This record gives sequence, structure tokens and C-alpha cells, in this order.
Amino acid sequence: MPKTFTAQDFTARMARATETAAQAGLSGLVITPGPDLLYLTGYRPVAITERLTALVLTPGRPPTMIVPRLERPDAEGAPGAAALTLTDWTDGTDPYAAAGRLLDPNGRYGISDSSWAMHLLGLQEALPASSYRPLTRALPMLRAVKDADELERLAAAGAAADDAFRAILQVAFAGRRENEVAADLARLLTQYGHSQVDFTVVGSGPNGANPHHEAGERVIQPGDTVVLDFGGLKDGYGSDTTRTVHVGPDIPDEVRTVHEVVRRAQQQAFEAVRPGVACQEIDRVARAVITEAGYGDYFIHRTGHGIGLTTHEPPYMVEGEEQVLVPGMCFSIEPGIYLPGRFGVRIEDIVTVTENAGRRFNNTPHALATVS
Repeated sequence: MPKTFTAQDFTARMARATETAAQAGLSGLVITPGPDLLYLTGYRPVAITERLTALVLTPGRPPTMIVPRLERPDAEGAPGAAALTLTDWTDGTDPYAAAGRLLDPNGRYGISDSSWAMHLLGLQEALPASSYRPLTRALPMLRAVKDADELERLAAAGAAADDAFRAILQVAFAGRRENEVAADLARLLTQYGHSQVDFTVVGSGPNGANPHHEAGERVIQPGDTVVLDFGGLKDGYGSDTTRTVHVGPDIPDEVRTVHEVVRRAQQQAFEAVRPGVACQEIDRVARAVITEAGYGDYFIHRTGHGIGLTTHEPPYMVEGEEQVLVPGMCFSIEPGIYLPGRFGVRIEDIVTVTENAGRRFNNTPHALATVS
């Protein structure tokens, strides 16, 4: 079992977040339910409703969380509650006026991306001179660098996803609908320890040319190329891997060629991972391989995204992202080629930055596997 995060862990995270906010020129942070609140306090409200819950972090003041009074017992039981000052509000009173008393009326705050618009607008109405920036812009590195315990959980999640992939290779594809195979993937992720399945993409034949196709009623045919992209949460941390398989042993030359180009792009991008390299450079390396092979117009998404408490978060491996890699950052490398109306190929691993290179959390073969 992974280590349980303690009140001391959450205290240190909140202190680091407060200091980083000050360095960024912010008056503080307003953290609402979602991954940021879970990371900083261990608190996940039983039901995220229209009622305001917000953690306020400001330099020189103890961390304070305002919660609905009826939810206060839950908040008091959170792992990080010992490091918090709790205050509450009751139905029939103005929660934004209550929260406003914790803020500088002229302050500039970072606020969770997951905040409901009604809460942000309520704070702005209560404090018209205050301003807010989304945390992915204000503090994009807040959760990006993982400690040893987080890395252990991500590695375990990756290994469990690998086990699910090995098992799905033994399942019949031909003659079954995509959503049936997707259900098998979900069952296998759960079987291998995932508590939450976030997505099970099964893109067969022409559907594989849509990077965001999930799974539908299409019946998989012999000769199809199938993109399998799946992941979720294990012990609170994410998995996300993609492999492309072919139904039947007779693989067309073009499918082999495209798969090999994507394999080389993924490998060379992985080999480029090391501290000090800009995130955009990982995208450039993968894209150069695919472009040189003549398929540049068919690589239509970024090369990767961060992963942690959620399966998609900063940093992003994309042109224009100048944030440099540092040890402990974790992200996907997932180049692809998508030929409209025909087929697609994607290969994806989660990797972390070490002291001098990269380390994969997915370790199933990159070769084009065949299924029945």
C-alpha cells in the first residue's frame, strides 16, 4: 500500500503554494473543490454543489477554509484539517461576503480553474476591485513536480494499465462493437486496481483517425487498425496509455510504415527528455520525425500533457510552452498520425523527468501487436 499523506505533508504543500504565489506577485490563492483542493488539504467534499467552499492562502495568515456549515463535519475530518482554520456560513446568508472578509479588497488572486463561474462572479461582486487569474496560468507548476510518494503511485498506476493492455490482447476484437471492447478495458483497469476509469478509447478503422473518438456501435472488422487509449485513477493518481493494434495477422504495408514512423517519433521524443529542456522541444522532436516522413499534416494534436491527481493537467508538451523540464515532472508522450476516413496510429507512455534523463511508467512493447 502507498504511504498515506499526513497533515505535515499538506502543511508543507500549502506553505509552498503560498510562497510561490507571493513570488508570482499574487496577494494569495483561492482554492475551490477539485484537484487543487485535494492536493493541498486532502479534502474532497462529498457532493460538489452550488454552495461555496474555498481555501484561502495568503502570506502572513494561517490557511483558512470557508465551508457550508452543514458540511463542516466532513471538512474537519480531512487529512489536512489540522493545518487549517475553518470558518463556515449558513444557508440564507451571503457566502461571498463571508469569503470576502478573508481577502484583500484590492487583491490579485490565483483561483482554481475548476471554480464555478457563479463563485468567481460572486467574489467579484463582493469585492469589485479584486482580480483573479486561473491557476494554470498563475501557478502552472503548483502540482507539476511530484515527490517520491507521488511518483510511486504514478508508477503503480502505469504498471496496472500495462497489465490491462496485456490482458486485452487476449480478448476477441473482430465481430464485436467498439463499446464492448471498451467495457472489457474498463473491467480490466478495475481488476488491476483502478478505483476510477476515466476513459476507454477504442477507435477502429476510420474511427481511429479521430483522436477524440471514444467508443461506439461500429463493429470491428478483420483487417482493422484499432487505437486503444485508456486510463484512470489508482490510489488517487492517474494512468494514461495508448497502443495501436491490428485485427488479424495480415498487416498492410502502409499501416506498418505509419506505425513505425509514430514509434520512432515517440522514441526520439522520449530520448530528448532531460532537465532544462523546454516542454515545447519534446513536441518539436516528435513532430520533426513525422513531418520528415511526409505525415506532418496528419499529426493534429499536442505531443503530451501532465498527469497526477487528474489524467490531464499542466505542463503541456506543445509549441509555445517554454517551461523547462525539472526532475519530478510527469507527462505523456503521445505522437500520432491520423489519416481521415482510413485509420489512425498513436503510441503513448507516461514518463517522468529524472536527474539526467527520462523514465517510463508504461513498459509494454511498442511493436504493432495483432489481435483476433
